[in-house]
Amino acid sequence: MSHRSAAHLWRIETLTTGTPGPLEFTDPALSARQSLAEVRVHRIPLPATDIVNRAGLRVTRVPRTVADLLRAGPRDDALVAVESALTFRRVGGQRRAPVTTLAAVSLALEAPRLGATRSGDWLRLADPRAGSPAETVARLRMFDAGLRPELQAEVRTPDGRRRRLDFLFREAGLAVEIEGCAYHGSRDAHRRDIARLNQVLQCPEVRRLLRFSAEDVFNRPAWMVGEIRSALTGPAAAVRW
Repeated sequence: MSHRSAAHLWRIETLTTGTPGPLEFTDPALSARQSLAEVRVHRIPLPATDIVNRAGLRVTRVPRTVADLLRAGPRDDALVAVESALTFRRVGGQRRAPVTTLAAVSLALEAPRLGATRSGDWLRLADPRAGSPAETVARLRMFDAGLRPELQAEVRTPDGRRRRLDFLFREAGLAVEIEGCAYHGSRDAHRRDIARLNQVLQCPEVRRLLRFSAEDVFNRPAWMVGEIRSALTGPAAAVRW
């Protein structure tokens, strides 16, 4: 198993996580002929050193799995997988530690295969500080629009408590927070979220705050970018969103 199917077994998030898709395999002998719509076979070289047994199946190792996704694209899906693999994440209700490193993925991309140059350029966009697929895609949408906020920026409340923001345009005093699909798991979590945002708005570095849902990021990215641009170019008066 390889590509997105291997990513699922390694509990690496992709933009298709939770969505049924074709099973993906790699044929090291380069001889398989695909005959089923629900199965995708990649006919690319695969040395034995890139294969490991997991849950009774032969699976590509994590660095090779991520490298294959980078070569195959699309960019956003591949970088969601890269950043998921590099960080602590809660996947399937369970917290998972990082399963690879940037150096290991970079090494796995060194083989001169189709898409190697493009995938190397994409890998340089990866940031292991991203906390969720929605944060990854939001950052990429801002990047494509020429916006360069600080990621996971640290600010301090007047009484000295530290708080981290998903994104901060420090000079403009604009904070941008991305709310994951399952962010409010309970009333207590919702109350903690409200308390945290109230504290963030007390930080001298933050004069304005924009919040976007994961649905906004995935389904209305142009609107999200437009709102951020408007906040960056609008009056400097404090505005609370």
